[in-house]
Amino acid sequence: MATTATTPGAAPGASTGGARLRVQQFGTFLSNMVLPNIGAFIAWGLITALFIQTGWIATIGKAFGYDPADGYMYGFVGKLGDWDGSGDGIVGPMITYLLPLLIGYTGGRMMYNDNIRGGVVGAIATMGAIAGASVPMFLGAMIMGPLGGWTMKKLDAVWSHKIRPGFEMLVNNFSAGIWGGILAVFGFVLAGPFVSGFSRIAGDVVDTLVNNNLLPLTSIFIEPAKILFLNNAINQGILTPLGTTEATEKGQSILFLLEANPGPGLGLLLAFMLFGKGVAKASAPGAILIQFIGGIHEIYFPYVLMKPKLVIAVILGGMTGVATNVAFGSGLRSPASPGSIIAVWAAVPGSSFVGVTLSVIFSAAVSCAVASFLLKIDKTPEGDLASATAGMEAMKGKRSSVASALTGGSNGAAPQQIRSIVFACDAGMGSSAMGASVLRKKIQAAGHGDVTVVNKAISNLGDDYDLVVTHQDLTARAQQRTPSALHVSVDNFMASPRYDEIVEMLDQTSAPSGAAGAAADDAVVSGDVLSTRSIRLGGASRTRDQAIDEAGQLLVEAGAVDASYVAAMHERERSVSTHMGNGLAIPHGTNEAKPSIRRTAISFVRYDEPVDWNGKPAEFVIGIAGAGSDHLALLAKIAETFTDPASVERLRTAQSADEVLRVLDGVRV
Repeated sequence: MATTATTPGAAPGASTGGARLRVQQFGTFLSNMVLPNIGAFIAWGLITALFIQTGWIATIGKAFGYDPADGYMYGFVGKLGDWDGSGDGIVGPMITYLLPLLIGYTGGRMMYNDNIRGGVVGAIATMGAIAGASVPMFLGAMIMGPLGGWTMKKLDAVWSHKIRPGFEMLVNNFSAGIWGGILAVFGFVLAGPFVSGFSRIAGDVVDTLVNNNLLPLTSIFIEPAKILFLNNAINQGILTPLGTTEATEKGQSILFLLEANPGPGLGLLLAFMLFGKGVAKASAPGAILIQFIGGIHEIYFPYVLMKPKLVIAVILGGMTGVATNVAFGSGLRSPASPGSIIAVWAAVPGSSFVGVTLSVIFSAAVSCAVASFLLKIDKTPEGDLASATAGMEAMKGKRSSVASALTGGSNGAAPQQIRSIVFACDAGMGSSAMGASVLRKKIQAAGHGDVTVVNKAISNLGDDYDLVVTHQDLTARAQQRTPSALHVSVDNFMASPRYDEIVEMLDQTSAPSGAAGAAADDAVVSGDVLSTRSIRLGGASRTRDQAIDEAGQLLVEAGAVDASYVAAMHERERSVSTHMGNGLAIPHGTNEAKPSIRRTAISFVRYDEPVDWNGKPAEFVIGIAGAGSDHLALLAKIAETFTDPASVERLRTAQSADEVLRVLDGVRV
């Protein structure tokens, strides 16, 4: 399958809507279930290519005069490849159980905001569809997995914060088990048979197209759809599930090559390299490497958008490739992702190597010939590749990681504008809130009041932010959730020099507005979020873990959390340090521990001798239990306080809990 890649930022002024946008979003949803598991597809494809009775090992053995049905080869290779058809090998169980369950788990976890419970219930529901079907349940997994995660999320919301302390694990485990069992029965009785019937009908349609030599006509729709970024919906929703089913029955499928063939794009770029003009001609060689070797097909989309009539070239090239594979009876054992010639060759069975290779060569040749002819007779101006690239990104709704290869790194446009910034951490209720407050103050002071700065848990991130700030240990996870955003890593939440770099970036990409920023910092916290009984001066702890226990115990004594929440604070600390810098640490629980929080509260402990916090001194430890968002204003005030040396000194010399509250001006209890 062809792969599209993104880098930070949404295309300026990008706006898509209507049916195309909905199809794109649906395709993205499907691809988010499949693409994380492509490694498993590749593993299955390689095992199949090597060990089945017509695989590489048996073929090579025959070439050297060895009968693969005898001796060791049958005993080991034949066992793995299930040569006797008993189903005891590894090929069948992987395609029948492993791959659909992975997709179902991923889909369920996606629908429950990356919560493992959603993934588990999604996998249970998918198992029911698998057991009730006669074909590999990829389409069933794409239905039952998300359904399981979504319904479990809704059920959990019904009794959220209503479970009596001590019964959380019992309720959570049994609710997931009971509901998962119900969905498994539903999948067995309805989903499995329905998807099996649909797959048979769709397979019959494909066979009809093949038998009547009509399959090449699919390129009339597929090639333009790729340029409109509808490829994920076509590939993940239709071609990959049907192709996998066909490959299970026949050992290979031509469907894997309908969209992933790199030949048409290669031919188009070769034509520009030979007969193009200006920037398009100069950038074509580099684009060829990215497209043909790297497998990122979107690199050639701007060339077509710049001269739309060239879509004829890629359509005819695609038709030629499909016709060649039909003529040779060739196909791939598994999806080729990304759509690189390397991935294509890795998935091709020995009997199809010649046909598949010729399909790439012939499709490239036809696409190149047609595009060259159209370029030669074209009397219009050269065309603006930068504008075409911007148009491509507008349709995509994101910046492209490969677009800079076309325009020397600038896309011919102004630097990416930043309008939305999110500060993300593991739980989204402590370090991210304080970091966001510090950054927000700096941005407002620089006159960029139109830039929003919020904080979230990484598991709740959507790919709709311009810039994401995370602790350096969490950046990789955040990049998976927000691949099209700029990412900035910090190791000091209170006084990171990267904040000043972000402000400089805003100075370069946006005009100061002077507008008022988010109002969170000016808010007043009511209730007993922080009370005098939760403030301790002269803490007794001498180690980090003791300090976490001390701050957590204050929260327990205040009736804000269950005792189990303290263990979650330690678990969070083992994942990523909560030391904020400036002598401050803010330990808090994991996102999964929120059911242990009865109400929002904060504890405050000051140490006369700073505690060693992973090699950094912690003089002040603030324990956090955030059930909702009502603690964020206080965190913002704390962040403001700890960036002011005078305020820190007042906290250091405070003689009573009331004095601490007065320093944190604006807090009422």
